[in-house]
Amino acid sequence: MPKYVIEREMPGAGQLSAEELRGAAQNSCAVLQELGPQIQWVQSYVTDDKIYCVYIAQNENLVRQHAQQAGFPANRVSEVKTIIDPTTAEG
Repeated sequence: MPKYVIEREMPGAGQLSAEELRGAAQNSCAVLQELGPQIQWVQSYVTDDKIYCVYIAQNENLVRQHAQQAGFPANRVSEVKTIIDPTTAEG
């Protein structure tokens, strides 16, 4: 299945408490459970004013449906075409 990076513009995201982040994660997981196995949350990166999430999903529409049902913004959804890391330089 394709992998997606979701950019969520959330001013003050970096100031959210552990409890607030836990609540958001619980909300996300509840919606994912309703949507079924065609979508999976891999992980998220919280910055000052944005959260970048990595999902595996059948299609972009499912990613956007999750965001809408969970009440999260999905300002940009980008399909990952390939992954590189330092070992890519080795040939």
